[in-house]
Amino acid sequence: MACIDPLALPSLDPLLDLLYDPAITKVLHAAQQDLEIFYHLRGAVPTPVFDTQLAALVLGHGSQIGYAALVQQLLGVELDKTHTRANWRHRPLAPEWLAYAAADVRYLRELYLRQQAALAARGWLDALAEDFAALAVPDRYRLQPWEAWRRVREHNRLRGVQRAVLRALAAWREERASTHDRPRRWILDDAALLELARRMPKTPDELSRIRGLPATTVQRQGEALLARIATARAEPPEQWPVRTARSHVSPEQAAKVDEMLRLIAARADHNRIPSQCLADRWDVEKLLLGEDSPLLHGWRAAMVGRELLARLTADSNPQAAPDR
Repeated sequence: MACIDPLALPSLDPLLDLLYDPAITKVLHAAQQDLEIFYHLRGAVPTPVFDTQLAALVLGHGSQIGYAALVQQLLGVELDKTHTRANWRHRPLAPEWLAYAAADVRYLRELYLRQQAALAARGWLDALAEDFAALAVPDRYRLQPWEAWRRVREHNRLRGVQRAVLRALAAWREERASTHDRPRRWILDDAALLELARRMPKTPDELSRIRGLPATTVQRQGEALLARIATARAEPPEQWPVRTARSHVSPEQAAKVDEMLRLIAARADHNRIPSQCLADRWDVEKLLLGEDSPLLHGWRAAMVGRELLARLTADSNPQAAPDR
């Protein structure tokens, strides 16, 4: 194992050449944030990758579990997270910081081997390979602040001007994350963005009462947030962002969706996965209506999507029987 100081090297090309070697699997935890950096360095993403956080979700270790928590769960090793938010631009790096940096990747290989074996035992390795390959799609990493609101989970629950506010705030977060080279969630997490968009505070006092909004963010960025919210509220309705239209579902189809959601909930419970991570109602409606759905791809298809599709096919052609 080696710790490489990117600020001390005249060029990272030798390291990047190694990382972009398609013969080498890159093991990362919460890979998308790291891959975004590589995309901006070279305009492409290194492949293949294995994301231990995504594998942990599928294997029932929780949604968006942190690296330290996963190491604790699988390996029984407790990591010191004291230096998580240290100023890594400071030089020289203290010995304890270097030890922390090394520990932050030391156990990735063991996690990978254990997770790979567990996925193989369930027959899900190929399914996860599709999800990992999707991490290399360039559109994930192109900076498009005005479209960032679409990546906020549950944005479809918002209405009218609330979506305009979410668009403005998500763009603000995207810009700050890029400017300051910080993960988006360090700027503001999705739950706080949604709460701001729902309540649309007008004053510092109202802003301070937003659930999940850190006090330090209110102090340092309160004026900027209120200004973005006010500007978005002033937009005419014809400029509000439009969510993706949902196809009409008949009462009979709605009943079928309810039935499918019950199966999804049971399958999620069996695999110790939050059901909303497996599929939501809209995902099921799209599957029912013959549209593209997350349930047709990757681990979701392997876990329940293909079974649902087979049931729908059988229901639509009850007279069909297999050749004998």
